[in-house]
Amino acid sequence: GKEVVIANAIIAILTIGGQQLFSFFTFNCPCHVGKNLIYGLAFLGVPALILLIVGYALNNQTWRLVMGKRPHFERVTSSNSLLKCKLVCFVLCSITGRALVAPVTWLAVTLINGSYYICAVSEYVPVYYYGAAPNVTASERSRILATFPCSHLVPPELTRARDEVILLLRYQSQVAGWLLIAVVVITVFLSYCLASCFSPLSFLHFRYWSSYVHNEQELFDEATEQHSRLYAMQNVRKFFGFVPGSENVKEIRIPSLKEWQAISGLAFLKRVDEEHYDYSLLHDWALKERASGKYLRIDEDP
Repeated sequence: GKEVVIANAIIAILTIGGQQLFSFFTFNCPCHVGKNLIYGLAFLGVPALILLIVGYALNNQTWRLVMGKRPHFERVTSSNSLLKCKLVCFVLCSITGRALVAPVTWLAVTLINGSYYICAVSEYVPVYYYGAAPNVTASERSRILATFPCSHLVPPELTRARDEVILLLRYQSQVAGWLLIAVVVITVFLSYCLASCFSPLSFLHFRYWSSYVHNEQELFDEATEQHSRLYAMQNVRKFFGFVPGSENVKEIRIPSLKEWQAISGLAFLKRVDEEHYDYSLLHDWALKERASGKYLRIDEDP
């Protein structure tokens, strides 16, 4: 849908901007044998991995999939199990596709930029590109090649060789970046085509179903907000003796020290019976205790 496309475009733009800032302020190739590869791959891969994990974590479908449990009274059959597996695979692919937007954008932009790739593989360039000093040892050759990303460390007689190596590596990096973009675009297009071909719904029916699911979720969120507010309001009124927002409050309740202690502190979700839970300490207090104690009329002088 349009919302998904817009969201993915915003994620991609933010990732591109973040990558440019990240490269400008933090990236500085060490130009040292053995460290270039680790440093370059770390800047290339670790942010992409973090963005992938964040993409999974920020998707509500991930938590629906993780927290979804089969009811104990549901009869398990082979057809239900197969359908469940298909649904899980479909949702997992959808989640993964959304989560890959940022890391793929990061990898594509960094490869097209070329700086990380040049730093990582400069010391592994084929020997024939290093023709200015062919008689040096292999270790010395690797050491000099590792300094090529840092132009100020390269001897003047090797400037031409250094320029050729940088051009070669930048070419390789940019080609890899564009190939990655092409593969991703083709894969996404074919995935949508296959999903549409195997869909039991027609085009207009699918649009109606998408609209229904969207509206249902919005209405459910609104009802959840209102229901939880009304439910919490009853427990708060029992504790304080009035409903928040009321204009004609005649009296208020003065909670005791024991009651303040009962609702204070840390609490987890508490199971009351097979079907119900206590959501907070105040909720637990309101279900167990009677609202007796001291009341104070607000028109009296304290």
